[in-house]
Amino acid sequence: MTVPDWTVLALYLAGTVLIGVFLGRFIKNSSDMFSAGGQSPWWISGLSAFMTMFSANTFVVWGGIAYEHGLVAIVINLCYGIAAIAAGFTVAGKWKNMGISTPAEYIDRRFGRSALHFYTWFMLVFRIVGTGGALYAIARLTLAVIGTGEAGLSGSTLNLAILIFALVVVGYTMIGGLWAVLMTDTLQFIILNLAVLFVIPLSLSRAGGVANVLEKMPDGFLSATSDQYTFLFLAGWVVIHYFMIGAEWAFVQRYLCVPSPKDARKSAFLFGGLYLFSPFLWLLPPLLWRVQQPIPVGADAATVTQLAETAYILSCKAVLPIGMLGLMIAALFSATASMISSQLNVFSGVLTENIYKPLAKNPSDKQLVRMGRLFTCILGLTVAGIAIATPYMGGAAKMIVAVTQVMVTPLLAPTLLALFIPRLGVGTIWATVGLCFPLGLLAKFSKILEGTWLADSTVTGVILPLIVIAVMVLLSGREAPGWSAIRELTNREAARALPSSSAFPALIVSISLAASALTLFGMIPLNETCRGMLAGFGLGLLVLAALLFALSRRMKRQEEIE
Repeated sequence: MTVPDWTVLALYLAGTVLIGVFLGRFIKNSSDMFSAGGQSPWWISGLSAFMTMFSANTFVVWGGIAYEHGLVAIVINLCYGIAAIAAGFTVAGKWKNMGISTPAEYIDRRFGRSALHFYTWFMLVFRIVGTGGALYAIARLTLAVIGTGEAGLSGSTLNLAILIFALVVVGYTMIGGLWAVLMTDTLQFIILNLAVLFVIPLSLSRAGGVANVLEKMPDGFLSATSDQYTFLFLAGWVVIHYFMIGAEWAFVQRYLCVPSPKDARKSAFLFGGLYLFSPFLWLLPPLLWRVQQPIPVGADAATVTQLAETAYILSCKAVLPIGMLGLMIAALFSATASMISSQLNVFSGVLTENIYKPLAKNPSDKQLVRMGRLFTCILGLTVAGIAIATPYMGGAAKMIVAVTQVMVTPLLAPTLLALFIPRLGVGTIWATVGLCFPLGLLAKFSKILEGTWLADSTVTGVILPLIVIAVMVLLSGREAPGWSAIRELTNREAARALPSSSAFPALIVSISLAASALTLFGMIPLNETCRGMLAGFGLGLLVLAALLFALSRRMKRQEEIE
């Protein structure tokens, strides 16, 4: 990497920490720390939810599928958009309408302490291990991009990269709470899409134009399905992610941080709408790379995997001008940082509000904020430790992906459906998890169920859990004890005056856009090519910055009137 690339990357990392430090001034209580005081604008919440789906593995895994199988990778990601819009219509507003401060509070009131502890510790372990793997992936990917050899990847250089990235994410999350997570997610959205939009025309030109790409694409490359990714798989993928986006705590937190149920629905619709077209943009580079770097005839599986997993990075590296490679690495880090910071904040909130607070004797707001920051730091160090240990865990990443497909619906479907069904109680959770988890793991990791309908992971991971839930509800003869508690909480929230959206997020985003524009203008003298593109993108960002600045001023005047 060149000096300008390193400068851009360093400025980005420093900027994210400074945002966290600035937003730390607004953290006065646990509500500010873990739900942004209910004052996040809906568009900030929606962009943050969109970014929470990303990590470095997004580019490795889905970029690899796009390179190897073609358009089907885009179709799979469109499923997220359908699932998010369905969640917006059905559950996003209901979460906000309850007046809870954390999703764990809902579990406690609706199902009791046993379910709370089960979900807290089970999901904590699973998600922290997953975020550790993502942190390892971005560190390894970054060193691969800048040209560090394999020795560095397995030694002190890799560990140093992990620690630097971890300190940045933990720093801004610990100091600025959910406000910092939301605002850095929005900044990361800008950086990610700026880098991707810059790569597309350059990659298309390098591939010889649209006509040449269409002529040289392999047969079936533009098919919406493949032998491995069938319509049944796609239907199951939509259902799985409906329950994930509708009930997983990191996403529920986005519905709780806005002022009203209407804003919660709008944030989910923005999230879904972005996913209905953005995969065409950020998965196009590896599709084009297949034309530029075809799979050799007779290549073995290991070679194909290597080509697929590096397709996205190599396609970008081949066309980016001086300074933009640093921005691309910042974009890759952004994708992972968003997911990590979301998990750190949501679980530090659960540990503070739902585990520590009931055990403490009337803790003050300052004590709760202090404990929230301490839990964030502890969880962050744990994530870094797992990332450093990942090379010695052997195949953990593949196991996490497989278990996710098995566990999402059995774990999250009961809690989401309990928003609508009074008779669904804690017994349904134990029945669904107790039956579907073992069968799902057997279907994935053994041959015991081979040849039966239970061998299909869509059946054991989606259809069977819904059947179990339906049977348990039909067998239940009365309303579950927790239903009345949720109904009372909802009625009380309906009588409460709604807060208004804060004006400062629009101001911070406008400043970030202006800074990004100035960065692009600074790259113009350093490059002999792409000067027009750099200037054009820079001017576009300045226009957006001006519009958001005007919006922040208008919102500020409205706040003063109210």
